[in-house]
Amino acid sequence: MSTQSPVKRVLDVDAVRGFALLGIFAVNVTFMASGYPGNLVTDPDFDSGLDNLVRALSSVFIDMKFYVLFSFLFGYSFTLQMESASRAGAAFSARMLRRILGLFVLGVLHTVFLNGGDVLTTYAVACLFLLLLRNVRDRTAIRIAFGLYALVLFSLVASALFVDRSAFLPGEAEALVNAEHATQALLGGWGSNIGEHLDGLPLLVIQAVSLQGPTALGLFLLGMVAGRRQWLARVSGREPVLRRIQWIGFPVGLIGSIVYTASGGNGNSLGVAASVATAPVLTAAYVATLLRIMHTPRTAAVRAVLAPAGRMALTNYLSQSAACLLVFSGIGLGYAGTFSPLALFAFVAAVFAAQVVLSMLWLGRFRYGPVEWALRWFTNARRPSFVAPPGHHEDAPETTPIREPELRP
Repeated sequence: MSTQSPVKRVLDVDAVRGFALLGIFAVNVTFMASGYPGNLVTDPDFDSGLDNLVRALSSVFIDMKFYVLFSFLFGYSFTLQMESASRAGAAFSARMLRRILGLFVLGVLHTVFLNGGDVLTTYAVACLFLLLLRNVRDRTAIRIAFGLYALVLFSLVASALFVDRSAFLPGEAEALVNAEHATQALLGGWGSNIGEHLDGLPLLVIQAVSLQGPTALGLFLLGMVAGRRQWLARVSGREPVLRRIQWIGFPVGLIGSIVYTASGGNGNSLGVAASVATAPVLTAAYVATLLRIMHTPRTAAVRAVLAPAGRMALTNYLSQSAACLLVFSGIGLGYAGTFSPLALFAFVAAVFAAQVVLSMLWLGRFRYGPVEWALRWFTNARRPSFVAPPGHHEDAPETTPIREPELRP
């Protein structure tokens, strides 16, 4: 049975995207605040028991998990973009190609000026393949997604077993020197920071081709299937499948995370493989828990808090990098290398709280975040209205007709 009703925003999608945005920031900030994480070594100034405990907890519960969720939601929103184009009677391919180009340009600018670890360019390229695969059946999309994941896992395991990483990676002493130089580069001006970002491009491309690109496309496809089936359209929070996802996802996902952490994190290919293999199920458990929380009367306000930030995710993603540049680099306050792991989490919490408040205030007056508005203009080749009229109900791409949910295990 399918009951059609007026188009409205799916607040659960916005709220889950806001949750993903927080997790992405908690990971990215470590690389923008110091040159040590990027060189796979620990800053000697922050090597206490508390510092290492915070790093370990982050590795177990956060690292490599929220990239999975962000990618899945990208694929989910892809289907909403398709519906938006259909309602407008517009050619979807032309729209999406313009959107891909817009994302790629934003990613290049982001990489050069704000954060050398940008993901938007990878998303833009992977989305070209998603566009080509948009009409495949659900079963085919799932098979391709699992095939891509299997290929990535095989390459990681093969690398661990047959490739001598020491031939490519510097020793610890050299890595510490490189990390100190990278931190000093952060403390410089525009030339120093841009140079550091550009120096990291070869590694960024290698990661995009070997790991991030294939996994992103796989997750895009899974998100596309979920979007077609409207899994987040009308969740009640009482679905038995949510509990099953928690019962399976938490133990399996945490075992993989503990293996990843105990083996040295990103410095060990087998550990990375363990995380890649299990992060999706742990992330699914996070989402199931969040959905249950958001649909429990006592904690329903969580959705109202997270949704505005998620609705302006692109603006907030870029502004997080801008905040880090202003606080940690020599362009701003020059605090690179001075924040402990715990202090970084406090910084993340403060910035995200400010973003939540500002997003609420902004969307109380405007229909879109500023970057979302500009990208929508470029995507649709038509200037959208900016100020929200009184009583306006959002009809952005992240919308869908309300149908009976098809939430299945």
